[in-house]
Amino acid sequence: MSMKDLPPDARPREKLLARGAAALSDAELLALLLRTGTAGKGVLHMAQELLELPSATGSGVGGVAGLLNATAADLQRIKGLGPAKRAELLAVMELARRALAQRLQERTVLDSPQAMRDYWQLHLAARSHEVFAVLFLDAQYRMLAMEELFRGTLTQTSVYPREVVLRALHHQASAVVLAHNHPSGSVQPSRADEMLTQTLKSALALVDVRVVDHIIVAQGQALSMAERGLV
Repeated sequence: MSMKDLPPDARPREKLLARGAAALSDAELLALLLRTGTAGKGVLHMAQELLELPSATGSGVGGVAGLLNATAADLQRIKGLGPAKRAELLAVMELARRALAQRLQERTVLDSPQAMRDYWQLHLAARSHEVFAVLFLDAQYRMLAMEELFRGTLTQTSVYPREVVLRALHHQASAVVLAHNHPSGSVQPSRADEMLTQTLKSALALVDVRVVDHIIVAQGQALSMAERGLV
């Protein structure tokens, strides 16, 4: 069904203006960005295809979370999605990431724990392999930079404390937030996660850099090891 075939009050644009963006489904919001479909494929159908698109890493995770991790090559899989629409979608997704990063740059992460969790969710949750990343913070615990430092298999990541220390010194960081994802879907810290946290905490303490937290993320969840008393 095309947009023009829908009753006026069911069309995404009119619905948004009348009831607010929260009233729209994910597919309807995407349809507003796409504006038009192609011959034989309505814009809502195309939007639904995007939501079912596997993430950039091939994890098979669909929905908005998977789409936020899609690349230009992934978007090319959708028949009828031309360069202009692909570019627009990629721009919107990057703006979402930058908006969260800006909040962490302007406010201490200790004042915005949910923003920090959302930030890591956006960056790591849909990956099919483990990624270990670090958020480098200034003396007021505001974000200086984020770097993905190590990548591993589905079950293990090799993390080298020396490299983490060197990057902290490079950014002149006063503190860090560690983060990694669990592709298995569970955010419960393993014994190896606990040991790694303590190893990095000790190594960074030698250069007067504090480990504020270690966040573990999976699809739709995030766990703070600091809140569990494990940092």
